[in-house]
Amino acid sequence: MDPASRDGFADLLLAARSGGEEAFAELYRRFARVVHGIALSHVGGNDAEDVTQEVFVKVHRRLRELRDPGAFPSWICAAARTSSIDCLRRRARRESGRVAMPDLPCDGAPARGTELAERVLAHLRALPEAYRETLSLRLVEGLTGPEIAERTGLTPESVRVNLTRGLAMLRPRLDAEGLR
Repeated sequence: MDPASRDGFADLLLAARSGGEEAFAELYRRFARVVHGIALSHVGGNDAEDVTQEVFVKVHRRLRELRDPGAFPSWICAAARTSSIDCLRRRARRESGRVAMPDLPCDGAPARGTELAERVLAHLRALPEAYRETLSLRLVEGLTGPEIAERTGLTPESVRVNLTRGLAMLRPRLDAEGLR
C-alpha cells in the first residue's frame, strides 16, 4: 500500500492544504518528533525547538506547493535538514563576533542530567548524518523502526541498517568517556 494513502494520509494532506487547522494539527502530531529529532541531530538541544517551529511555519505556508502527498515525509525531513543548516549558519555568524570569555565558576551549575545529555548528543552529532538522524529519532524521540521508515520515507531495511551501524559507531565513543 502506498504510504500516502495509509490511514487517510492523502486526505489529511488535502484537508490541510484547504486550510483545515485540525488536519494540519494532525500532521504536526505525526511529524513533530521526526522534525525535532532531525533538528536535534544537527543543532543540539538549545535550538531544536526553534528549528521545529520554523519548519512547521514554512510547511504551513508552502503546503500547497507539494504536488504528491506521498512525498510529504521526505519533503518535511528535507525542510528540517535545511532549517537546521540555516540555524548552524546563523549561529556561526553570531559567534564569529563574540569575544571569548574565560570560564568562571558560577553559583548555578547546570544539572548533571542536562550536561550528560549534551555530551551524549555531541557524540551523536559527530556521526554521519544518516546515522545521527535515525539514532536521534529512535533514542531521543522514541520512534520505532517502522515509524521512522514511514515518517522519513526511508525503507525499513535502511532504517535497520542505519540504527545498527550508527549504534556500532556510537558505543565506542560513549565507552571512551565512560558514558555507557
